[in-house]
Amino acid sequence: MTEREQSTPADWRETTTPGLRPVGEHTDAGPGWGPPGATGYGTGPGHAAGPGHGSGPGHGSGPGYGTGPGYGTGPGYGSGPGYGSGPGYGAPPTTPEYSTKPVTVRRPDSLASLLLILAGIAAAVSLLLTWLPGSELSGWDLVTRGLDDLEQGFGVLLDTGLWQPLAVVLGGGVLFVLGLLAVLPARTHRFLGVLALLVSLVAAAGVLVPLDDVGWDLEQVDTGFWFAAAVPALGLLGALKAMFTGPRR
Repeated sequence: MTEREQSTPADWRETTTPGLRPVGEHTDAGPGWGPPGATGYGTGPGHAAGPGHGSGPGHGSGPGYGTGPGYGTGPGYGSGPGYGSGPGYGAPPTTPEYSTKPVTVRRPDSLASLLLILAGIAAAVSLLLTWLPGSELSGWDLVTRGLDDLEQGFGVLLDTGLWQPLAVVLGGGVLFVLGLLAVLPARTHRFLGVLALLVSLVAAAGVLVPLDDVGWDLEQVDTGFWFAAAVPALGLLGALKAMFTGPRR
């Protein structure tokens, strides 16, 4: 026998804290930690197989924390409508808060604006030149006489035929203003295009009617008249460009 075995007491429990007992050893059958059937923490109804924390209705397989409706597969936190795949926090709607439709870009119509402005410039140049060969009357003189006839009445203006220079020159001024408006950014310039089309048709009438009166003899007209003819031509091109240019997305 070794020196260590000789120094070890026969009952080691004498050197431990008083009152402790080894696992599995029971000193009495009281209600504390007694044998099976006791009422404490053994196999009785307290915390063993009874209704407390064992297999009873407390925390075992009963309705408490087992497979019952509490925290198991029941309607609480399992697959029911609470936090599972039901309508609660499962699959929220994925529709975005912002619109997915294309946004229309506001932009100017540079080409239509250029054509309409050129039509107005052509009308202004025609005021400085003569419209008929062998005549000293410039476009400005024809316009002032037409305004004098308009003061006497619209019928007098139609009888003298001076409505034609008025239609071309005043129409060119309106086309010039519409050309400036076409520079402004907008979703579409179709409304301006429709207005320019109507004005260009009136100016075209002021050019075609005198040509028909002279039998379409181009020698009967002078340089100022050709600038006047450019007014409805450029106006029609600018009007069509503004009308048929749709919004950009």
